[in-house]
Amino acid sequence: MGIDSEGERSEPSDRANGEAVSREADRREASKNRAGSAGTERSDRAFPGVPDSQTESSDDERVLVSGGAADEPTRDGATHTATDTDSGCGPETCTCGEKTADVASPEVGSSASRKPNGSVGSRPVATDGAGVANVDEDGQLGDLEFTEPAEGVSQDLYEGDPTHRVGVPEGVDLDTPEYSIRSEMNDIETPDEKTWFHELDEAVIQDGRCIQCGTCVAACPSDSIGVGEDDHPELVKMCTGCSLCWDFCPRGGLRYERQWVVTGGEDNVKGAGDPITEFSARVDEEWTDEAQDGGVVTHILATLLEKGEIDGALIATEDDDEPWKAVSYLATSREDLIANAGTIYNQTLAVGNLDLAQWEHKLPDKDWEDLSLAFVGTPCEIEGLRALQDFDWHHDSHEEGIRAVDYMISLMCTKNFNYYSLIGELLEEQRGVSPDQIGKMDVLHGKLMVYDHDDEMIVEEDVTNFHDAALKGCNECADFTGFCSDVTVGSVGSSDEYSSVIIRTEQGMKAWELTEPSLDYHDLEDRSAVGKLQGWDKKQAFESLERPFDPDAPRFIDYTDHAENYGVRTNPHDGV
Repeated sequence: MGIDSEGERSEPSDRANGEAVSREADRREASKNRAGSAGTERSDRAFPGVPDSQTESSDDERVLVSGGAADEPTRDGATHTATDTDSGCGPETCTCGEKTADVASPEVGSSASRKPNGSVGSRPVATDGAGVANVDEDGQLGDLEFTEPAEGVSQDLYEGDPTHRVGVPEGVDLDTPEYSIRSEMNDIETPDEKTWFHELDEAVIQDGRCIQCGTCVAACPSDSIGVGEDDHPELVKMCTGCSLCWDFCPRGGLRYERQWVVTGGEDNVKGAGDPITEFSARVDEEWTDEAQDGGVVTHILATLLEKGEIDGALIATEDDDEPWKAVSYLATSREDLIANAGTIYNQTLAVGNLDLAQWEHKLPDKDWEDLSLAFVGTPCEIEGLRALQDFDWHHDSHEEGIRAVDYMISLMCTKNFNYYSLIGELLEEQRGVSPDQIGKMDVLHGKLMVYDHDDEMIVEEDVTNFHDAALKGCNECADFTGFCSDVTVGSVGSSDEYSSVIIRTEQGMKAWELTEPSLDYHDLEDRSAVGKLQGWDKKQAFESLERPFDPDAPRFIDYTDHAENYGVRTNPHDGV
């Protein structure tokens, strides 16, 4: 129906009506062809503007060229295929007489307006999405510029203010948060059960109470804790607040006296602990001249290796660059062990060196899950390691190493020293003894003794003269004889050239039974000497501890309770 010039309604003629119906049918057919072609292009198209070279077509198949319709309508409404092998037609030429190039200026955007190469006339048009970056319409790669990565800083790709907002609509004023938002967010109350490395850092490390055992490094399930240049633990990537570093620290969340009871039984808090048996022993071989006392620790480890009980032993060795500085070392042979016999009086963060990846070169063709290791350390190191083994939590890179330790040997210890304070300041600077002069060191009968390479004593002084170099956290330790170990070895209670040996567990008894046929040994000579020094050590600890000493209390100490006892902030991470 229509409206004539006079405003009266009029009926269309039959011819006009027929033409309208025909045009509507043509429009629908063309639209249908375009929709079908577009769907095919999206699912099957090759590189934009380039036919797929791997596609093989039969005489009856049409080859689709991305960017153009599969079928192009001619002026009479017939369909002209983009490539017809029978007629010789192609995307640029037509031999069938139905060439479409002479169609008069079809409307841009219609199916008839597109050439197979995705253009209208000589002007390229986008036919499906944005195309490929850095590539022209013929598929050719243009010149590329690469930005050299920055080193040690975040990459600045735009050389501008990083807080500048781009693409802000005109008239819209956005309030861009400044960096102060971080401190504002830190005002959010932290759940009580979350403890962060920042708490450990404030309460133990910054307070000078770190004993450099390395337990926190091994405990971290995300490998976020490393070792700084000052040989103290430090955060190397984001802390997740899992609390494990705090929980297992023997000067933080681990109530170490409770760990004695868990490991050794109710009697393991009196005297020299709860030993199965005790001996004075020595090895009668030439190599013991370089060993500490009777060389028993080295001999036990060598025997375990030779009997196939262990694959290696984590011990201490001397640093290649700094004389008389101890570092961790995995010994895998008797020769390894003998070459590193002796005692060095500073910590190695041994528990933090149970990442087996760093010892892979020492363990060729070994399946980590089947490894068996021995561990030699101070009582505090073994307290932390034993606690880590008691739980099934995964400890990331240290997991296999922690689980592999089957034998723990503790060295009797009242104090350990900071390397730079003892060797650098007190001996070299104040007493003129350079590290290169030192052949052996010992702490015995309350004295620190230093010998040269000819076994001549060059320093013999009361050990209290060196207490300024001792680790402050050692004052709180009441574990002189290593209650959590399988075997304890030291010099107290035995005569010169003999070692005192305390067997504490069935595993320790197994190691002793394998070793004792090749030892010169007898009953422990002076049990009272061990007991007296253990009592003295406990007295010092009770005077230094700011918290109650309670073997029956829960194994882990909440940070809030520790903060109350030691007077540290409850949420130091809020200021970070």
